[in-house]
Amino acid sequence: MSHAKISKTNAARLLDSLGISYELRAYEVDPDDLTAITVARKIGLPPEQVFKTLLTQANTGEHLFAVVPGDCELDLKKLAAAAGVRKCELASLKEVEPLTGYIRGGVTVLAAKKAFRAFADETIELFDVISISVGQRGLQGILAPADYLRAANATLADLTKPSVTA
Repeated sequence: MSHAKISKTNAARLLDSLGISYELRAYEVDPDDLTAITVARKIGLPPEQVFKTLLTQANTGEHLFAVVPGDCELDLKKLAAAAGVRKCELASLKEVEPLTGYIRGGVTVLAAKKAFRAFADETIELFDVISISVGQRGLQGILAPADYLRAANATLADLTKPSVTA
């Protein structure tokens, strides 16, 4: 199932170390269009099965990961409630790589530089498989939601609001 040109990322190695089975699926990257909806089309999955990982910052200064379906928007109020903080905002783009070790379009909870608390939208459990970034643009990991939640040590919560662009 693996392709010679796909090099294992730290996230993929983490899944290996946990004995989790997954499939790596490569796709052509368009740096101007990194949306989960586009990625979903390129890998042949519906957008609601392609989860995007967002780095946020709570009013306490703590950073949190939010993992939401590609066709939805993160509701920062719901995330704050789930995390037990007063308020959250998206982390600035310039913070993402230094804090996670990943660039935009390749951010994942798995094997991130710092182990921030992670919250996954509860709809993740509706699917047989989901797709997540495995740490580099152009590469998605397809795996069972329960395996992802275990590997990411993520807490389930209602995190989304309907996307205005969808």
